[in-house]
Amino acid sequence: MSGQVTIAELNAMTPEAFAKTLGGIYEHSPWVAERAAAGRPYAGREELHAAMERAVREAGEEAVLALLRQHPDLGARLVMSEHSVAEQQGAGLDRLSPEEYETFSALNRQYVERFGFPFILAVKGKDKDGILQALQERTPREREAELEQALREIGRITGFRLADLIAD
Repeated sequence: MSGQVTIAELNAMTPEAFAKTLGGIYEHSPWVAERAAAGRPYAGREELHAAMERAVREAGEEAVLALLRQHPDLGARLVMSEHSVAEQQGAGLDRLSPEEYETFSALNRQYVERFGFPFILAVKGKDKDGILQALQERTPREREAELEQALREIGRITGFRLADLIAD
C-alpha cells in the first residue's frame, strides 16, 4: 500500500511486476492480478477492475470459495493483510468492547457454519453498528444469494483498494 502508480505505469510493467504491484488487491489471492496481466493494456482503473472481477467470476467455484475464505472475519483479532487492518480500523472494529467482540465472534462463527466462507462486507464508510446489522440481516439468507452478495462486496472492496493505489 505504499505510493500510487498510474495506469500507464501498470500497463508498461512486466507481468511479474504487475502481479506484485496488484497482488494484494484481492485478499491473499495474487492469481487474480496474474490473470489480469494478460489483458493489458487497460484504458483506466475501471477497465482494469472489471477485468479482475471477470477473472474471479471465470475461475470456477473452487477458486471463488478459496478467495472468499482468504478474507478475515470482521472484528477478529488475528493477523490479516495491511489493507484489511486499515479497513477494519476505519470502521472501529479494532476497538470492540469484550462484549461486542464476543457478539461478532459468535455471529461470524454462525455465518461460516451456514455458508462455508466468512462474512464479507465493504466496511469503508460504515461503523460497527451498521456492520453488525448487516451480519444479522444476511446470515439467514439462501447460500446462492449470499455467495453473490459476497462477490459484490469483494468488488466494492477491491474498487476502493484500486482507487487508493492507482492515480488518476
